[in-house]
Amino acid sequence: MARRLPVYLLLDTSGSMCGEPIQSVNVGLQAMLSALRTDPQALDTVHLCVITFDAQVQVVAPLTPLDQVQLPEIRTPESGPTFLGRALELVCQCIDREVRKNTTDAKGDWMPLLFVMTDGSPSDLQVFREQVAEIKRRSFSKIIACAAGPKAKEAFLRELTDTVVSLDTMDSATFRQYFKWVSDTVSSGGRSVGAADGFALPPAPPEVQYVH
Repeated sequence: MARRLPVYLLLDTSGSMCGEPIQSVNVGLQAMLSALRTDPQALDTVHLCVITFDAQVQVVAPLTPLDQVQLPEIRTPESGPTFLGRALELVCQCIDREVRKNTTDAKGDWMPLLFVMTDGSPSDLQVFREQVAEIKRRSFSKIIACAAGPKAKEAFLRELTDTVVSLDTMDSATFRQYFKWVSDTVSSGGRSVGAADGFALPPAPPEVQYVH
C-alpha cells in the first residue's frame, strides 16, 4: 500500500468571511487543486481533507486522493462565532482515525501537513487552548497558520505554531496568491517526504507575509 501524505486544510467560514472573501477562497481552492494535479509526485502521495468552521464545524471534503477530491462550494452564515478550537478537535479525531501508523508489516503514512486560516480569533478560547495541547501531542511535518485580513489575531495562531503568515487584505488576488503558495508548499512537502530535516517552505509572494 502506497504511503500517503495527508494534508488537512482548516478554513474559517464565520460571518465575517461573507461576500467577496469566501468567493475568493472558493476560487483559490479550485486553483490550488488544479495546480497540485499537475504535479506527478503530489498525485502519487497527497490526500486532501477540507474542514470549515463557524458556529458549525464540518468536514466538507473527507481525506481523499488528490485526483478524486470534489470540493463543494463553501458558504458562510450571515454572522456567528469562530469555533477554531472545535475545528482543531475535529482534526485530531480525523488524524487518529485516518492516518496510518507504522506496523511490523508496513510503513504508515507520512506525517501530515496542517494549514489553518482564520480572519479573526477563536470564540471558544478555552477549547482552543486545550486542543492546541492535543495537536502538539500528534506528529505533523508542518503546521502553517494564516491570519487573513486586518482583524485576524496572530497571537492566538502563534500558540499553535511557529509558522504564521498574514494577508493584509482579503481580496481575490491575495487569496489566489495565498492558495498558490499553499499548493507550492504541499508540492514541496510531497517531494521531500522522508527527508530527515523536514522541508523548507517555498518563497512567499509579496501578498503573504511571514509573522516573526
